Amino acid sequence: MKLTIRWKLMGSYLLLLLVMGVVLSAYLSHTLEEYLVSGIRDHLFSEARLAELMASREIRELRRDSPAVAVDIGKQIKARVTIIGSTGDVLGDSEVSPQELPTLENHLLRPEVQDALKSGTGSAIRHSATLQTDMLYVALPLSRTGEPTGVIRLALPLSAVEKTKASLHANLGGALALALILAAILSYILSNVTSRTLRTMATAAASIGRGDFSRRLPVVGRDELGELGRVMNEMTERLDEQLKRLSAEKSRLDAILRGMGEGLMVTDARGTVVLVNPAFLKFFAIEDVVGRPLIDISRHPALNRACRLVADTCQEYLEEITLPHEGEKTLLTHWVPLLENGEVKGVVAVFHDISDLKRLERIRKDFVANVSHELRTPVTVIKGYAETLMGGVLRSDPERSASFIGVIQSHAERLATLINDLLALSELESGGISLELKPVSLEGTVGHVCRLLEQKAHDKGITIDRSGIEGAPQVLADRGKLEQVLINLLDNAIKYTPENGSVSFSAVEAGEMVRISVADTGIGIPPKDIPRIFERFYRVDTARSREMGGTGLGLSIVRHIVQLHGGTVSVESTHGKGTIFSFTLKRGA
Repeated sequence: MKLTIRWKLMGSYLLLLLVMGVVLSAYLSHTLEEYLVSGIRDHLFSEARLAELMASREIRELRRDSPAVAVDIGKQIKARVTIIGSTGDVLGDSEVSPQELPTLENHLLRPEVQDALKSGTGSAIRHSATLQTDMLYVALPLSRTGEPTGVIRLALPLSAVEKTKASLHANLGGALALALILAAILSYILSNVTSRTLRTMATAAASIGRGDFSRRLPVVGRDELGELGRVMNEMTERLDEQLKRLSAEKSRLDAILRGMGEGLMVTDARGTVVLVNPAFLKFFAIEDVVGRPLIDISRHPALNRACRLVADTCQEYLEEITLPHEGEKTLLTHWVPLLENGEVKGVVAVFHDISDLKRLERIRKDFVANVSHELRTPVTVIKGYAETLMGGVLRSDPERSASFIGVIQSHAERLATLINDLLALSELESGGISLELKPVSLEGTVGHVCRLLEQKAHDKGITIDRSGIEGAPQVLADRGKLEQVLINLLDNAIKYTPENGSVSFSAVEAGEMVRISVADTGIGIPPKDIPRIFERFYRVDTARSREMGGTGLGLSIVRHIVQLHGGTVSVESTHGKGTIFSFTLKRGA
């Protein structure tokens, strides 16, 4: 059972009053008893002196006259009178017959008798075996001619004292009970008044503990409770400010962590994850990792090794790791020990996704190698044939000289085409090109492109079908760049379609966009090569592509031009059956 402060205060008041009442009752009872006994003793001594005078006059012979004198005196003073000889023999007793006197025990060693013989007075209180009650005894010496011949003793039962004590105890008990009842009422009122402020403060403090920092404790007076209320109000204001500041900082930290492109992970000294951000979860394709050991989250050996190394050495650590999923994602990990008073409390790791950098570095290396290779072949051929012609070896053979010149011209044209494509691709990738967007007729543009490549298609017996483009809506495009896209796609379709094949154009509306497709019945593209078909200098069949005069840049140029128009490009192919290249453009007004 929970006791409130009100009941505790009331209980303390009652307990204090009860203790004081019991102590006071005990003190009064003891003091009154001593007072009553002392009064009775003084009165009994007065009667004893009177009895001693009477006995001195009446007794002529101590042993003979004592029984009668004791009885007479006892009747006069209403007390038990005993006359004792100097040897301790009882010579007379007001309540014992003369015949029974010899049977009484010797009283010489009784305390009051000894004191009377030694000091002239004697007094004692003890239980009487004869009367079965406490008795008060007083004794005085009997003297004749100045020498004590015996002792006269008076005895009075203390039953009156006991009755008085019982009456006193009853009165004190009643008074104490009444006082307790009044005290209970008053203590309830006082405790209620005293605890009201405390209850109000407790209610306000409970509200503050639940997070309601708008509550304030009442400040009543300048006593300790008022000072407590003032201090707690100041503390509440500071807590409110600190919690608001912490909440704002937490919100900012959460926003920063959510917005970070880098993955963040914090572990404790034992390697248990205590904090991660969404980027980290995305990198490792996991969720709900807080509170779990790092080794349970990822079995990548480099992670656990780096975490242990940093925790043991208290040194920063950098390492690249490669994740097997999502096309071998490469992460640069930066590990830092979390120190507190020189002791390692955990490890902080930041994961930078450098996959694009690695891919760009690889593309750059491939680009440099491909450009070098593509340029080396025509330059080498041109240089060799030109040196041969300049040596004059073929002056006498005009036909061979003309053949050599034709080879030089062919490779010079190939070199010029390669350089033009590189310049065009560089211009597109730099973002410095400006487009003249306006509504363009697809049917007219496709017709113009087909006429440009009509002879090349006729030489291979390839049929070009433009029926799927008839009635197509206009598109918002730069006409020159759109023609460049269509020329590249149609030229590739003609190149890689066997003789007597076909190429077809089609256009369909897709919401606010128009999807244009170029389909052929050519050799198709293997599935493994489709993801890389739009990379620079990437060729499915390198030897055949060079034989047909391709630079390996056409599809990369197509993708960049379409993306500049806000569209997308895609490819569908079945190896050995044909390919469909599609791209989207915005519909013209």
